[in-house]
Amino acid sequence: MLTAAKSLGAYAENTLTVELSLVVPIFNEEESVGPLIDRVQEAMSGYADRWELILVDDGSTDATLANARAAIGRPGLDLQIVALQRNFGQTAAMQAGITQARGRLIATLDGDLQNDPRDIPGMVAELERRELDLLVGWRKNRQDGLLLRKVPSWIANRLIGRITGVRLHDYGCSLKIYRGSIIKQVKLMGEMHRFIPAWVAGVVPSSRIGEMPVTHHARQHGVSKYGISRTFRVILDLLSVMFFMRFKARPGHFFGSLGLGLGALSSLILAYLFVEKFIIGNSIGTRPLFLIGIMLFLSAMQLITTGILAEMIARTYYRDESTVNYIIRDVYNGDHPNP
Repeated sequence: MLTAAKSLGAYAENTLTVELSLVVPIFNEEESVGPLIDRVQEAMSGYADRWELILVDDGSTDATLANARAAIGRPGLDLQIVALQRNFGQTAAMQAGITQARGRLIATLDGDLQNDPRDIPGMVAELERRELDLLVGWRKNRQDGLLLRKVPSWIANRLIGRITGVRLHDYGCSLKIYRGSIIKQVKLMGEMHRFIPAWVAGVVPSSRIGEMPVTHHARQHGVSKYGISRTFRVILDLLSVMFFMRFKARPGHFFGSLGLGLGALSSLILAYLFVEKFIIGNSIGTRPLFLIGIMLFLSAMQLITTGILAEMIARTYYRDESTVNYIIRDVYNGDHPNP
């Protein structure tokens, strides 16, 4: 117990020494990762407090990891590389980096050089000035193709804002600044990185979420991993977000309400047919309404049972918050942390 207490104390002390963590998920960005590290180091050279760069290699199959490791030990760079065992997706990679981050503030950005690290110091200052918990980048002048990126993004932003109530111009921008204590309360699963502002709004008031115009560059290397099909996935994910935001802790209320509604309708139908059969004396065996009443009753029982099972699963989920959706193969640390 004493050893554990000392370890926790040492970890807490080490955490306090880092003001800002930069988390960058990367996947098959062998041509971009080197220039990315250079740009980050150049952009943060005038930052007064201690910062760290965390690259999360999401199971790259090219030379991305090797090129990133070449920067380990560079003077003035506190670099940590988290190598995942396979490709788990951007959300899982982002979660892995956030979990590893030691900073009081955490910044996330893409590894394809489209986000500009020079925006980060200004965003940090803006977050502190406005006393926000999350500051989202707004790519006012996007350097993407109209059909493949801008149109899907425009549709997704409108849908997300309307359903979640968090009004932002650009949900999809990966360049964001968080307070570490807040984002670590949010567990990212699936493709939830698109909806991080909505999830954060479940932890803090939406008034503590803001946005700021940022620079956006055209992709220089590789190919985009998104297309028009992304819009349809966003719609499906958005339905999940809506459900989780309203019924995450009480799924039984959602399924139970549907079940009770169908049960009430079934009861009315069966009561009417009871009168028809036993009071009036009409035959009901071949009437479609009889079959409908029975099917509605069975559906109601199924939904209520589903609600009970969902409640049990939700309670199990909340008891086991340590479950993660990624596996770390190795972590590489630099030998020369920046002062």
